[in-house]
Amino acid sequence: MATRQAHFNVGQLVRHRLFDYRGVVIDVDPEFMGSDQWYRDNALTRPPKDRPWYHVLVDGGSHQTYVAERNLVPDESGEPVRHPHLGDYFSGFSGHGYLPRQRAN
Repeated sequence: MATRQAHFNVGQLVRHRLFDYRGVVIDVDPEFMGSDQWYRDNALTRPPKDRPWYHVLVDGGSHQTYVAERNLVPDESGEPVRHPHLGDYFSGFSGHGYLPRQRAN
């Protein structure tokens, strides 16, 4: 199975196309990495497992979601995301997205 190129990057603003919430990508999995039970219980539209999935901090919330690529679109609002854990992942906001923190080795 060939690895597909992810359409979204860490720090990019996104919007869920079905549930219409905004967020920011904090991690990318090249394919679904959750359990079969989670997929059965949560992925009701049965998006493909062999395409990228994203960990997203939800704007205005304190949680994150795990979303299939086909359910995301770019968020062009230019508005920052409000989330209590932004500082854990990002050093600032550029107006177009978030700047990832440098990781210590």
